[in-house]
Amino acid sequence: MTFLTVDNVTKRFGGLVALNAIGFSVAQGEIVGIIGPNGAGKTTLFGVISGFITPSEGEVSYDGHSILGISPDRLVWRGLMRSFQIVQSFADMTALDVVTTAALTRRPMREAIDYAAAALLRVGLGGKELKMPLTLSLQDKKLLELAKCIATDPRCILLDEVMAGLTMSETAAPIAVIQELNRQGVTIVMVEHVMPVIMRLATRIVVINFGEKIAEGTPEEILKDQRVIDAYFGDHIDA
Repeated sequence: MTFLTVDNVTKRFGGLVALNAIGFSVAQGEIVGIIGPNGAGKTTLFGVISGFITPSEGEVSYDGHSILGISPDRLVWRGLMRSFQIVQSFADMTALDVVTTAALTRRPMREAIDYAAAALLRVGLGGKELKMPLTLSLQDKKLLELAKCIATDPRCILLDEVMAGLTMSETAAPIAVIQELNRQGVTIVMVEHVMPVIMRLATRIVVINFGEKIAEGTPEEILKDQRVIDAYFGDHIDA
């Protein structure tokens, strides 16, 4: 069942074409990776899907309905959640407070606090509820982002470079959380530069370069695609 559809999406910023006729679909329960060089348009694409950016042309459908013009907060209420590449949290709030804020999109305060505590436990941050986010390690900050997503009861999560800056050993914890979410039926679309991670998690990969989709296929097909090798991998592939 098609759950998320991006159809002919184009975004112009003045004379700059950031996205040019991008199109792909995501089935319910699928994990789809989006890769491409820096500046390819991946984060702009996430901005369009999540309601932060209005496309110049094209359509985005979620769960069978157009979502163009719907604000990000209303999309969260519908189950479409997005994380951000640069991890940010309220400086004067504890980890529990931050996740509770996310949980309040669907629950009254008392229930939101309990649900936030459970979300922190699910990502491995149990016992760190009263820590200030700025004092957390980078790995824990990434897990906090996942806890915020979980607290909104998502049906689909857009993950923007959730592994960025982590060592390969540090990626194990967020990978496990993502896999568990997916086993529970959550659809995942993820932008990622850490190729071993994307090749392990994604069932299908979309490749963008200079704002255009240049390839789409299974991880194995993408590794063999000469257009992708030329644009992204260069002469060396480490998967």
